[in-house]
Amino acid sequence: QLQASGGGLVQAGDSLRLSCAVDGRILAQYSTAWFRLVPGKDREFVAAVSWSGSGSTYYADSVTGRFTVSRDNAKQTMYLQMSSLKPEDSAAYFCAGKRGPALYSDPARYEWWGHGTEVSVSWGQGTLVTVSS
Repeated sequence: QLQASGGGLVQAGDSLRLSCAVDGRILAQYSTAWFRLVPGKDREFVAAVSWSGSGSTYYADSVTGRFTVSRDNAKQTMYLQMSSLKPEDSAAYFCAGKRGPALYSDPARYEWWGHGTEVSVSWGQGTLVTVSS
């Protein structure tokens, strides 16, 4: 019912957009969210969006201002636009869904889970800085 895609290897500061194809049967009065998982850590909430009305959103503090969650009802797809990526954003990103428009950060609230898509953010090449006296 949920299928995430769009992951890849990028450099710090780059942008990336993830997509989550949503089963049309769970739209309208439902809500979906993005979580991420790093080996050895618990699943971390990233962002959520309601599929009813104007689509309220909810973000984790760690991504507020950098990530934007949205949904396209016609395409039955949820998106996560990620900007100013940092190496600590590297993780497997999963989309999840639940009944009802209320948005939660607790993964236990979500009923359906899709397969993850991997995002890796590297430091990239350094820039030489020379300071002369």
